[in-house]
Amino acid sequence: MRYFIELAYNGTNYCGWQIQPNASSVQQTLEEALSVILRDKIHIIGCGRTDTGVHARQYTAHFETEAVLPPGFVPRLNKFLPVDIAVYKIYPVPEKMHARFSATHRAYEYHLEFEKNPFTQDTAYRFPFPQRPDLDRLNEAAVVMTQFDAFFPFCKANSDAKTMFCDVRRAEWVEVSDGDKYVFHIAANRFLRGMVRLTVGMCLNVVLNRITLAEVRESLEKQTRLRRDWSVAAHGLYLTDIRYPDF
Repeated sequence: MRYFIELAYNGTNYCGWQIQPNASSVQQTLEEALSVILRDKIHIIGCGRTDTGVHARQYTAHFETEAVLPPGFVPRLNKFLPVDIAVYKIYPVPEKMHARFSATHRAYEYHLEFEKNPFTQDTAYRFPFPQRPDLDRLNEAAVVMTQFDAFFPFCKANSDAKTMFCDVRRAEWVEVSDGDKYVFHIAANRFLRGMVRLTVGMCLNVVLNRITLAEVRESLEKQTRLRRDWSVAAHGLYLTDIRYPDF
């Protein structure tokens, strides 16, 4: 039987979702807990990678087992897991459903703060310059991402992606918390490795006059690297929404 599992995690203490040889990952932590409870060697496939320090408010994965999931399985599993990982739902799905390849929509947020806050130092990025970035200019830069369909300039080097095409459906900066914080929202059918953090960095570089919007458009038109790019800190990034076709 194949199951989808919906969870959330604070990524501060992990090397990301994917298992790594010499560091703790969310995938490994979850697999070990499931294997102990079900007395079965469980392998989990996630909806995508998240880098070291990146968080997920909604993350979907799938696993297969011949074991029967007992009543109250989710609360029991949560007792086995550390406080920074929470499982919300586990439910059976058709065998054709795949956590990564069946997803049709993914959304991220990036949290940018302007005041020093010891309680959010691992969950939001503090803007390191005294002058607050102009929200209108940030959105002028962000909307460019919805006007193209190939994103080589926003993919980390040495990526194993077979195509650079993405359908970006939203790219917008929003002011929250009485102006103490900006949140960047971006949604697409898929993302390239490092794409969201490079997009946020591009917006900030435009506002800081390090690059121009004309350069961004030219780079996307020609599918060449930006003259100057910036992959912002991972800890401000959240995966927030994964959607699948009805089944």
